[in-house]
Amino acid sequence: MLDQVKNTDLFADYYAQWVHVYKEGAIRKVTLDKYLMTQTWLYKLVPELKMCDMTRIAYQQLLNDYAECHERQTTMDFHHQLKGAILDAVDEGLIDRDPTRKVIIKGKTPAEKKIKYLNQFELHTLLLNLNLDNEINWDWFILLVAKTGMRFSEALALTPKDFDFSHQSLSISKTWDYKGKGGFLPTKNKSSVRKIQIDWQTVVQFSELVKNLPQDKPIFVTKERVYNSTVNDILERHCNAAGVPVISVHGLRHTHASILLFAGVSVGSVARRLGHASMTTTQKTYLHIIHELENQDVDLVMRSLSSLS
Repeated sequence: MLDQVKNTDLFADYYAQWVHVYKEGAIRKVTLDKYLMTQTWLYKLVPELKMCDMTRIAYQQLLNDYAECHERQTTMDFHHQLKGAILDAVDEGLIDRDPTRKVIIKGKTPAEKKIKYLNQFELHTLLLNLNLDNEINWDWFILLVAKTGMRFSEALALTPKDFDFSHQSLSISKTWDYKGKGGFLPTKNKSSVRKIQIDWQTVVQFSELVKNLPQDKPIFVTKERVYNSTVNDILERHCNAAGVPVISVHGLRHTHASILLFAGVSVGSVARRLGHASMTTTQKTYLHIIHELENQDVDLVMRSLSSLS
């Protein structure tokens, strides 16, 4: 147990035990994997650092070494994953003072970002290029994600009974473990459990597609394991054929959100539709779009004022 740890023990060992005690079974596997990756980096960067030697300088040097090959945001995430364990160690008297106080986060210059979303015309052009047969295929998956903004794992977990055609809605209550052995998993957070309104055309199309399928079985998942890269490759071919920028399936989610924001839908409504835990997440993710809309608002205000006599 953690109460048996001495201040002369290695910090990397303490962190590994802390993750085992406090994180395993309490967080989603994808999040746990990030903590375990941080654990791996500790054994690589500070394999001999003892608990009693974890000073502000030692901790800052650890972050600096990590930042040499990571971007600033990644270094910030690394810091946050370590800080929880360190503060617990301070509370337990294993570290004298909080070494994370006044820490400085560094990092490599971010690489040039790829285009994450399409504009409305580009999306329309892409969707016209899809091969929408009378049976479920990955092109239908692409269409549905584009029209709903669902996460990849949420769309994979959809079953026919998740559709409420009479109310034109889609229930999101689970995800699919495509990174593991398959099977249903909980949603990313409580806010991710939601109902998404869908247009009448999508209602007509999917009511025909799923009417003879098992009600509680995933629509898009077959016996074969599903890979994100498989669907992204299909989407890339369609993007190239349509002559639009290549985006990922997650980029369809960004596309969905950006089109709604440019159409004047409130940030709060977009946040609920995407299943974000708070509007802050939406605002941070789409800050560039919100700034552009604010500039349009200023122009509108000025035109309105100038028209007053």
